[in-house]
Amino acid sequence: MTDFLAQRDSWSTANCSIAGALEVVGNRTTLLLLREASFGTRRFDDFARRVGVSEPVAAARLKRLVADGLLDRRPYREPGQRTRDEYVLTDKGRDLLPVLAALREWGDAYAVEEPSVRLAHHDCGAAVHVALRCAAGHDVPADQVDLLPGPGLLPS
Repeated sequence: MTDFLAQRDSWSTANCSIAGALEVVGNRTTLLLLREASFGTRRFDDFARRVGVSEPVAAARLKRLVADGLLDRRPYREPGQRTRDEYVLTDKGRDLLPVLAALREWGDAYAVEEPSVRLAHHDCGAAVHVALRCAAGHDVPADQVDLLPGPGLLPS
């Protein structure tokens, strides 16, 4: 691994997975909208109010989340009302839940006095935590993770 890291200046960052992910979810409003969707919020007005953004900002961000495939927009209609849209997480959006859980867990430890919510396993009620785990099933401490070249690594 040391030889690989020593050659870091020869890597291109053009194909960076973190940069690519941040292009989709890399701002506060987007992450908070995803938080709300993960809590079950579905209606536009509720998203805007709970995230604390203007309707035009909420509309633009929700539109982008739909375009990026993280949310589906579905029509609904209450009796006597016009048809409106609700927003629900797609499989791609649900796959971000561990990322949101990791941010929440880090925030619980370092950014707030007391957590406002906690995650629990639906079946048994035990606390849910995010962990690094290798494909062989071992929990891996952060200081035991090696960085290796991937198939998409591009030379600079």
